[in-house]
Amino acid sequence: MKLHMLKSALSALLVFGSVHTTPAQEISAMQAPKVVSPEVGPDNSVSFRVFSPNANEVTVNGSWMGFRETLPLTKGEDGVWSATIDPLPSSMYHYNFFIDGVSAIDPTNPEALRDGTRYASLLMVPGAGASTFELNKVPHGNISKVWYQSPSLESYRRMYVYTPPGYDSGNDKYPVLYLLHGAGGDEDAWSALGRANYILDNLIAEGKAKPMLIVMTNGNAWQTSTLQNKPGVETITRENRAQFQGKFEESLVKDVIPYIEKNYSVIANKDGRALAGLSMGGGHTITASIENPGTFGYIGVFSSGIFDANADMAELEKKFTALKASGVEKYWVACGVDDFVMDSNKRLLSILDKTGLEHEYHESAGGHTWANWRDYLSIFAPVLFN
Repeated sequence: MKLHMLKSALSALLVFGSVHTTPAQEISAMQAPKVVSPEVGPDNSVSFRVFSPNANEVTVNGSWMGFRETLPLTKGEDGVWSATIDPLPSSMYHYNFFIDGVSAIDPTNPEALRDGTRYASLLMVPGAGASTFELNKVPHGNISKVWYQSPSLESYRRMYVYTPPGYDSGNDKYPVLYLLHGAGGDEDAWSALGRANYILDNLIAEGKAKPMLIVMTNGNAWQTSTLQNKPGVETITRENRAQFQGKFEESLVKDVIPYIEKNYSVIANKDGRALAGLSMGGGHTITASIENPGTFGYIGVFSSGIFDANADMAELEKKFTALKASGVEKYWVACGVDDFVMDSNKRLLSILDKTGLEHEYHESAGGHTWANWRDYLSIFAPVLFN
C-alpha cells in the first residue's frame, strides 16, 4: 500500500510541480480546477472531490464504512471526481481515495494521519461529538520527542512525552499516564490517531481530568523509533518475533519509568502512575502490571485481554491475586461489542471476577477502531489520580 501511495503522490507532484518552474503567464493554463475536499455542509453531509482527469474510476473508503466498502465518485467535465454522503454524526474520521484501484490520501487536505505504514486523510465533523478531539481555544500542553537509553533492549529509543499546560512555569509534581499503542503502530500513534494531547488539553480545561504527563512509548521491542529497526535486526517474522516476547514490558519498568522520574517533575510512586494500552498495548499493560505488582495504581485495558486461550490460568490467578494485594486504585476495561478480541476480553474479565480484583467494565458499540479508543481515553482519563 505504501508503494501505491508513493506512486499516487509522485503523480500529483508531476501534475502540480510545474507551478514552481513555469513562467507566470503559463500557470493559469496549466493549473487544475480549484478543488475543496472534504467539505462539510451545515447538516454534516460531506462532499469529497479529487482532480484526476485521466482516471477511469475513483472511489472513497472512510472509517464510518465497512473495511471493504467503497463509494463511487462521479467524474465532471473539468476532470474533478466528486461524491456527497449523507450527514455523519459529529466525530473524527479518516478516509482514502482509490484511483483506479490505487490508494491515495486526499491531495487537497493537509491533515494526514499515519498508523504504522498505513496513511489516511483526516475528516473532522464538528459538533459536540468531536469537541473532545478538536484543537480548541484552550491552554495547550507540549509534546516532546525524547530519546533515551534502554539498557534492557540494548538500544537508544524514542518516546513522545506530553506535559500539561502550566508544567514549564511551576514547581508542581504531576502524575503520569503511560499510554501504549497497538500492533502496527508506534510512538506516534496515540498523538496522531488517538489525539491524546488534545483530549487531555480539553479535559483539563473543562476541569474533568487532573493535569498529568502522558508518556507514549514505542512498544515494538525490535524498533528504536518510527519504522526503524534496531541495528542488526532484519525484517520481523513470526519466527523471530518470539525472541522479543516480554522485552518491552521489562524495558518499560526498568528503563522508561526511571528516565521519566529522573528527568521530569512527577510523582514517583504507585499512586502517581497509570498504565493503559489498546489491543497489543492492552496485552503489554496486563503483562507489565501483573509482573510488577505495586508499580501502577491505575490500569486501563482497551480492546484486549488474555489472548492465549491455552494460557496457564492457575498461574495467572496467582499473579492477579498478587496485583490485587498490591493495592490497585482503579482497574478499567473496555471493549466494543463487535470487536474480534471479545473472547480474549471475556477471559480477562473472568479472571478479574475469580480473583476478586475490583474493576469497572465499559462496553461500547463498534469494534477494533480508533473511534472507540479515543472515546475510551476520554472516559478513562477523568477517573485517574482522584
